[in-house]
Amino acid sequence: MKAYRVVGKFPNGKIIQSFTQDVVANDEDEARHRVESSFGSRHRVTRRAIKIASIEQIDPATSNEARVISAFRERATPAPVATAPSTEEE
Repeated sequence: MKAYRVVGKFPNGKIIQSFTQDVVANDEDEARHRVESSFGSRHRVTRRAIKIASIEQIDPATSNEARVISAFRERATPAPVATAPSTEEE
């Protein structure tokens, strides 16, 4: 999976609203699909009405989107907890 930044415009009532959205996708076509799907469900805009100006692959560290940060968070296993040596009497 890669991070993409999608920039474009869509009609929002009487104005044309600009947008920039960061998404996680396998390729540019999937990134376009995710953005169009998102605006369709949130704003009831048809896919034909959404004008995408650019789609570019970005470094995930430069994004502030929660979905991108979560997708690329390092999933390191926690370090084992050190225990004090036992002093057992025999």
